[in-house]
Amino acid sequence: MKDALETIVKGIVKHPQEVEIVSTEEDGNVVFELLLNKEDVGQIIGKNGRTIKSINILLNSLAGARSEKFILKVKR
Repeated sequence: MKDALETIVKGIVKHPQEVEIVSTEEDGNVVFELLLNKEDVGQIIGKNGRTIKSINILLNSLAGARSEKFILKVKR
């Protein structure tokens, strides 16, 4: 899932070489922290958070019937 997320994020941002994704587990959920260039934060969040919500929905759809859910956090 981390690779899929990285591919999606790198396709959106202006500085794909600076994208780092750190995954941890929290309360049975997988938390992905997106470390981005300052200029790319707005691109990933999108207007009213639409882009980040869409990415989250896509990841959870790809997971299918798994019990774990994915949480995205943008850093920097």
